[in-house]
Amino acid sequence: MKPFLLLATSHTPDGAELTLHSHDSHFYLRVNRQPLMGTNASESEKVLAELACAKLHGGTPRVLIGGLGFGFTLRRVLELMGPAAHVQVAELLPQVVAWNREFLREVNGALIDDPRVEITVGDVFQVISRAPGGHYDAILLDVDNGPVAMVQDGNARLYQTQGFSAITHALRPGGRVAFWSASTDHAFAKRLAKAGFKVETVAAKAYPQAKRCTHTIFVGDRK
Repeated sequence: MKPFLLLATSHTPDGAELTLHSHDSHFYLRVNRQPLMGTNASESEKVLAELACAKLHGGTPRVLIGGLGFGFTLRRVLELMGPAAHVQVAELLPQVVAWNREFLREVNGALIDDPRVEITVGDVFQVISRAPGGHYDAILLDVDNGPVAMVQDGNARLYQTQGFSAITHALRPGGRVAFWSASTDHAFAKRLAKAGFKVETVAAKAYPQAKRCTHTIFVGDRK
């Protein structure tokens, strides 16, 4: 049996331990020893991209991705968008960007240098809040494990009234926001609808061969 290797260790601004591991041909990210993500379960991250970009056809779309992770959402967005697209990725943790370049370049790390991509190291809530009105055609949020913060307590703002208000301002009329979540959350879906979005809840598999859907994508269209 191949060993489970520790590749790198760092800490989040809140003091949580962040570790990158490899096992066999896959990579895993843990927070305080708890699994956060793995390259062996990326299907729902691709579904997030497909749902968020479903209404974008041609032109010069502006897309914001909150959370780089292992780059699977970014890869699928770039596959769906044309050469004139601008895809901004806001990643809170600089070490995640560095690890993609150093350890994960053969997975999706090379996409960071795609000319359509802009990497912003910082809080995606602040990026959204500072955006001009109607700036983005689509916003994709794969932050923590969804509405329940795991990495950074401040991420909870994205799933509350102040986050919805900032997203509404930053999206163009008819624009779409999509949230990835590790589980379903009926209360969150109700809050999103109450904020004025047309909401759809989509169940998604963690990997193509999975027998059941364990993740959830919340899609909200700005009216």
